[in-house]
Amino acid sequence: MTALIGKPAPLFVAESTIGPLSLEQCRGRAVVLYFYPKDNTPGCTTESQDFRDAHAEFLSSSTVVVGISRDSLKSHENFRNKYELPFPLIADTDETVCNLYGVIKQKNMYGKLVRGIERSTFLIDAYGVLVQEWRGVKVPNHAKEVLQAARSIG
Repeated sequence: MTALIGKPAPLFVAESTIGPLSLEQCRGRAVVLYFYPKDNTPGCTTESQDFRDAHAEFLSSSTVVVGISRDSLKSHENFRNKYELPFPLIADTDETVCNLYGVIKQKNMYGKLVRGIERSTFLIDAYGVLVQEWRGVKVPNHAKEVLQAARSIG
């Protein structure tokens, strides 16, 4: 999927915790799309908190942060309120956005093969061009690494 680097990021309109959200309405600012497997699980909670804790720095770099998983809008509302996440979460229940970005993978959960989101992050510049991607993300220091990349394009 790295063939997308340097090309326009796939466009979408999706339901989010702030209403319908499209990539086009973010034009003029860089966008971080981080795909995570599930609300209220340890890795996803830590990753979301890391993006939350760096949120002011992302904003000062003219960068919007958006989280995406297959959870429902209600689950996202609860997750967002519980951890005071200052950015929108997209409820991609039908996997439309996940499929556009190729993040659905076969995963091994306790010896069982399941389809799920591979933790992935995409950095899109102010013109809508995909400039960097991270796949198979390990949570520690990931938000900091993404922030450095966002600053470098700002």
